[in-house]
Amino acid sequence: MDGNALEAKYRRLVELIREMDRVVVAFSGGVDSTFLGRAAREALGERAVLATADSETYPASELAETRRLAELLGMRHEVVKTRELDNPDYAKNAPNRCYFCKEELFNRIAPLADAAGGARLIYGANMDDLGDHRPGMEAARAKGVRAPLIEAELWKEEIRALSQQLGLPTWDKPSFACLSSRFQYGDPITAEKLRQIDAAEAFMKSLGFREFRVRHHDKLARIEVGRAEMDRLWEAGRREAIVARFRELGYLYVTVDLQGFRSGSANEVLKWIGRK
Repeated sequence: MDGNALEAKYRRLVELIREMDRVVVAFSGGVDSTFLGRAAREALGERAVLATADSETYPASELAETRRLAELLGMRHEVVKTRELDNPDYAKNAPNRCYFCKEELFNRIAPLADAAGGARLIYGANMDDLGDHRPGMEAARAKGVRAPLIEAELWKEEIRALSQQLGLPTWDKPSFACLSSRFQYGDPITAEKLRQIDAAEAFMKSLGFREFRVRHHDKLARIEVGRAEMDRLWEAGRREAIVARFRELGYLYVTVDLQGFRSGSANEVLKWIGRK
């Protein structure tokens, strides 16, 4: 990776944000939005604000993490309540579900931008996102929300490298998506199911796993674990503990996906249908 080219991209990013004068950053506490927040602070100082959604579709632990990171960045941090499940178009969980998620988020944080003197809304989509099924990006375009990481042509690997250089603790944070992504398209999203998945993943995290997903298939839980961690499933009684806990949560069957963890695996069915 060319260090000079990487530095040039970062300088371009800072300049892009500086030209906006005031911004509100949609902030999830992930790799991309934390990096974007850091660049926004460098570009605009107090004229850059972080905004996070408090939603049933995200674990409470992630909300606490955003507060910690905002304090670390030294930035003003606003939390807004979002109600995705109140929208039947979201709850029915069609392949365009993420459109309604992002639409709700941007609608809720827009008043913060207005109150900040007409600030621009920005979010952390990056170049890698252009090659996947991302309905949320359509919502961003419809709402006029900008994606500076794409405008600066930054890829995920580059964002991680720059985050490490900047001393951000998120540089090697595993990718995270809302809990609704754990369900197969067409399986309606409910608050009860979200709590079930949240509890299952919290248990996996308590066992020390970092890169994983628990996918919900009615009475079956399909666990995706990073290949580097897969052997740990069979050590120190973890397998038995997982089965017991997942049974308590209402799963009759507990399986391990031999392909391992991969972000966005719910979209694989869309590609499979497209080939038929």
